[in-house]
Amino acid sequence: QVRLVESGGGLVQAGGSLRLSCRASGSIFRLNGMGWYRQAPGKQRELVAVITDGGSTNYADSVKGRFTISGDNAKKTVYLQMNSLKPEDTAVYYCNVWGVNHYWGQGTQVTVSS
Repeated sequence: QVRLVESGGGLVQAGGSLRLSCRASGSIFRLNGMGWYRQAPGKQRELVAVITDGGSTNYADSVKGRFTISGDNAKKTVYLQMNSLKPEDTAVYYCNVWGVNHYWGQGTQVTVSS
């Protein structure tokens, strides 16, 4: 069984910063990639950023230049540094990791006030 534990969400004013962390534990031998998705009320879940085990990254256009994803494959941990936050970044942020299968965290709330 694989467990993902997320932390770092919260309430911040527009222009502020937050850092999300997600650590995977359990029966997962190898990670091919890790990432973050988000879901705002009334909207579909969307990709925020992903990083592969080779270090390649991909970002949603809406967060490019503001968010940075990084990962430690040995620790099975992925981070998301979020700067210059905007009210439209408000959402539940979900960690996702994958090897043979995809695994999801429980989500952490990020609220950006104007």
